[in-house]
Amino acid sequence: MDSSRRHDLKERAHDVDVTVWVGKKGIEAAADEARNQLEDRDLVKVKVLRAGGDPEEAAEDLAEQADAEVVDVRGRTAVVAR
Repeated sequence: MDSSRRHDLKERAHDVDVTVWVGKKGIEAAADEARNQLEDRDLVKVKVLRAGGDPEEAAEDLAEQADAEVVDVRGRTAVVAR
C-alpha cells in the first residue's frame, strides 16, 4: 500500500465506528467477522480488548487472516483495509 492511499484511509477511518472487537474469543473469530465486513466495505476499525493481547500483534494477525493490510494502530484501536 502506498503512502497516499494509507493517508487517505487514515483520514476516512477517523469518522468510522469500531465494528470488530478482539477479545477472549481470539483472533480467529474477529478475523472471520473482519473478512465478512471487508467484502462490503474497504475499511474496518478494530478494537483490541485487553484479553486480546498486544494491539499491534493482534492487528497484524487479524489482517493476515482476513487477507487485508494494517493501515494504522493507535492505542488499542487498529484500522485494516483491503
